[in-house]
Amino acid sequence: MDKLKSVLSGEESRREDRTILETVNEASSLSWTTRLRGFIVCFIIGVGCTVLGVGCLFLPKIGITLFIVFYTFGNICTLGSTMFLMGPMKQLKRMCDKTRALATTIMITCLVLTLCAAFWWKNFGLALLFVILQVLSFAWYSLSYIPCVREAILKLVSFFI
Repeated sequence: MDKLKSVLSGEESRREDRTILETVNEASSLSWTTRLRGFIVCFIIGVGCTVLGVGCLFLPKIGITLFIVFYTFGNICTLGSTMFLMGPMKQLKRMCDKTRALATTIMITCLVLTLCAAFWWKNFGLALLFVILQVLSFAWYSLSYIPCVREAILKLVSFFI
C-alpha cells in the first residue's frame, strides 16, 4: 500500500533521483542508543585489532604481515565507528571539509599503501613507514575535531624550528 501511495503522489520519481549515499543515509534511522552501541562495538573491535596487531609484531616470519593487516583493519574500524554517531553522510561530508580534506586523503592513501607495500610489493620497511604515516595522519585528522588544537601544535612546532 505504501508503494502505491508513493507512486501516485509522485514520491517514487523523486526517490529514483537520489544517490546511493542519500539512500543509505535515509535508511540509517537508528535510535541514539543503537548508534552508541554500534560506535562502542566498532571502536572496541578497532582498538582490539590494533592491540592484536602490535602483539603479532613479535611473531617470527608472519608477524609483520599480521601486524600490518590487524593494524590497518583496526584503524578502518575505529574510523568507521564514528559513522554510527553522526551517520554516514554527515561523517563523509565532515571528512571532506576543507580543514580535514588533506588529512583524510593522506590517511586513506596511507591505509591503502600500507596494504600494497605488504602484499603486492613485499617491502616491509616501506609498509612500516606507511604504518607510521597512518598513525601521524590519523592523529592529525582526529585533532581537527578539537577547535584550535592543530593551530596550537603548528605554532609550537614553528617555535622550536
